[in-house]
Amino acid sequence: MALLHLEEEKLEDVVKSGVVIVDFFATWCGPCKMLSPVLDSLADSLDIVKVDVDKHDDLARKYGVMSVPTLIFFKDGVEVSKHIGFIPEEKIREIVAKM
Repeated sequence: MALLHLEEEKLEDVVKSGVVIVDFFATWCGPCKMLSPVLDSLADSLDIVKVDVDKHDDLARKYGVMSVPTLIFFKDGVEVSKHIGFIPEEKIREIVAKM
């Protein structure tokens, strides 16, 4: 399991297998800063990809991200769930368990 900051990789390649959580965030976003340590603690058991919307606005548009933070849950390349705003660790684990 890993925490990856999207840079040159293509998001579609990163989420194509298994369960992957994509965190659309911005460095200036208060709730994003609150969510960051939660995701860091989950990275030992889940694959998490962080996407800075200021650097990757094309991906934000493609996935309909209008507010940050937005978490999109993928299973085998398919979007399963989307959540906007801060979300506690327990809720993230519940969503993943249902996938």
